[in-house]
Amino acid sequence: MMRTPPLLVALGLLAPLADRAAPLGAQPALALQDAAARTATGNATPVPFQVGERLEYEVRFGALKVGNGSMEVKEITEVRGRPVWHTAFTIKGGIPLYRVNDLYESWFDVNTLNSLRYHQDVDEGNYERKRRYEIFPERGVLREGDRPEEPTVTNPLDEGSFLYFVRTLPLEVGKSYEFSRYFKAQGNPVRIRVLRRETVTVPGGTFKTVVLQPTFQTKGIFSQNGKAEVWISDDDRRMVVQMKSKLSFGSLNLYLKGARGTK
Repeated sequence: MMRTPPLLVALGLLAPLADRAAPLGAQPALALQDAAARTATGNATPVPFQVGERLEYEVRFGALKVGNGSMEVKEITEVRGRPVWHTAFTIKGGIPLYRVNDLYESWFDVNTLNSLRYHQDVDEGNYERKRRYEIFPERGVLREGDRPEEPTVTNPLDEGSFLYFVRTLPLEVGKSYEFSRYFKAQGNPVRIRVLRRETVTVPGGTFKTVVLQPTFQTKGIFSQNGKAEVWISDDDRRMVVQMKSKLSFGSLNLYLKGARGTK
């Protein structure tokens, strides 16, 4: 059985799941993005993010700074003729003799937020793995690489797109939300508890936030036994300001250190 890399076990939300986007033809990228945006006008789900948003993080293991991460909305492009958000999550760093250079990319429909494509490039220590998922909500199936198709849920979300989806929720303190949208059906339902409001100071400044506790039916810090919390800015931007996890071997935390291109 293939070993899951330690960092992925720790992050949990980014469990091994995605090839870079297939060529989109000879149409210039900018023109394609403009065309996709025009196609989406009037039908797109309202979101608190936009193309060009980049959130940068300091990654710490306990008190030790071990690297940097980022969440970026790269563009509106197309997948199989549909306008999609293209986002990327990166994490780089590590400790002596163990380095990390990971990239996770999501392509999700601007109208429904359904995931259509998910890529994962993992390079951690002596572990390397690439996974490519194509997701077909209209047919209720997904395909990993060249493997046979398998069922997916009605309105699928991968790990990356789930983070952006959460930013669109009303997030009322004291309420819990439940979704069966995780694209791997065995990971459902996903539960999100809104715990409290809290003002926090991170390298990027001081923010009023809403604190969430997400629970996936998967392994990792967002499992049923996990104690992870996520701080979302309590403003129109709904940025992920901070993420903390409590693990058996310590804590892995992300702190916002900079943001650009926000609404």
